[in-house]
Amino acid sequence: MPRRQGRPDRNGHGGPRRYSWRRATTPPPPAPEPPAEPATAPAPQEQGSVVNAALYRDGLRVATPETLTDTYRQLREKPDTMAWIGLARPSDSELKSLAAEFDLHELAVEDAMEAHQRPKLERYGETLFVVLRAARYLDAPEEVDFGELHVFVGPDFVITVRHGAAPDLSKVRGRMESTPGLLRLGPEAVLYAILDAVVDGYAPVVAGVQNDIDEIETEVFSGAPEVSRRIYELSREMVEFQRATRPLVGMLHGLMAGFAKYGTDEELQRYLRDVADHVTHTSERVDSFRQALADILTVNATLVTQQQNAEMRALAEAGFEQNEEIKKISSWAAILFAPTLVGTVYGMNFDHMPELHWGLGYPLSIALMATVCVSLYFIFKRRDWL
Repeated sequence: MPRRQGRPDRNGHGGPRRYSWRRATTPPPPAPEPPAEPATAPAPQEQGSVVNAALYRDGLRVATPETLTDTYRQLREKPDTMAWIGLARPSDSELKSLAAEFDLHELAVEDAMEAHQRPKLERYGETLFVVLRAARYLDAPEEVDFGELHVFVGPDFVITVRHGAAPDLSKVRGRMESTPGLLRLGPEAVLYAILDAVVDGYAPVVAGVQNDIDEIETEVFSGAPEVSRRIYELSREMVEFQRATRPLVGMLHGLMAGFAKYGTDEELQRYLRDVADHVTHTSERVDSFRQALADILTVNATLVTQQQNAEMRALAEAGFEQNEEIKKISSWAAILFAPTLVGTVYGMNFDHMPELHWGLGYPLSIALMATVCVSLYFIFKRRDWL
C-alpha cells in the first residue's frame, strides 16, 4: 500500500518524515443521492458522537469537517495537515471506521469500546494509546465524579474518545488554537495539552476533598451520627482517585524517558516535566487523604466505643438504682405481709376457731404481728435493703 508523503518537521519546514505511516489512499465511494423521502440516515448517525473535528496546518485550523467521512477525505486532499477528532461515547461502527482509516490496533480499539480501563500508556508501532481518568468535584452532593478519556496519537492525527462528562476538551482545543506556536509542534503538543487539562482538573477535586475532610473532623468530635457513612463513602472515592492519579506518574516518566529517542521538542519537554510534577504532588495529596481518612475512622470508632461504654454505664447505674428500689418495695411488702396474714386468718368469722373467745388472744396477736414486723425490718436493714 502506498505511503503518505513527507510532513513538515517540528519547525514547520517540509522534510522527510522520521517514520513512515501507512494509510488507506483509496478515496471512499461517493455518497449516494438522498431519496426524496426520508432524508439520508447515515449522516446523522455518523455525526452523532463527533463533538468536534478539525484539520490544522502550521498551528492554524484550515478545515472543520462535519463527519468522519469528510475528515478522511479532506485529510487526504490537504497535505501537511493534522486531524484532531473529538468523539463522545462513539458507536462501535465509528470506532471500527477510525481503526480502518488510521490503522489503529485492534486491542486499543477494543479497550476504547469497552471503557472502564485503568490509566495506561501503550505504544502500537507509530501510534500511542493513552487512557486517562479525569475527575471533577460536584459541590451540591459533595462527591467526586470520574470520567474516562482514551487518546490515540499518531504522526498526523489525534483522536479523543470521551466516556463521561469530564474533561471538557473544548477548552483544551480553544487553548491550543489560541497558541499556534504550541499547536504547530503537532500531535505530541495536543497530547500534552490534554494531559495538562486532566491534571489541572484534579486541583478543584483536591480542594473539595480537603474541605470535606475538615468538615468530617468537626462532625466526628461533635458526635454526628452520619459521619461514619460519610467517611466510608469518601474513602471509596479516594481509592478511585488514587487509581486515577498514581499510574499517571509512571506514564509521564515513561514519556520523558523517550524524549531523546523520539526527538521531542525541548519546550514540550519542559511542559511535560511540569505536568509530571503536578501529578506527583496530586498523587501525594491523595495518599495523605487516604491516610487521614483511615486515622479519622479509627478516632471515630474509638469515640463511638467510648460513647457506647458511657451509655452502658448509665444503663447499669439505672438498673442498679431500679434494683435498690425493688429491694425496698419487696422489704416493705414482706414486713406488711405478716400482720396482714394474721388479720386475714382471724377475720374469716368462723364460729369454731382456736382461741377465738380467749381473753388474751387479741393483745397476743398484736404483739406477734409487731414482733414479726420489727424483726423483718432489722433483718432487711442489716442487708441494706432499707
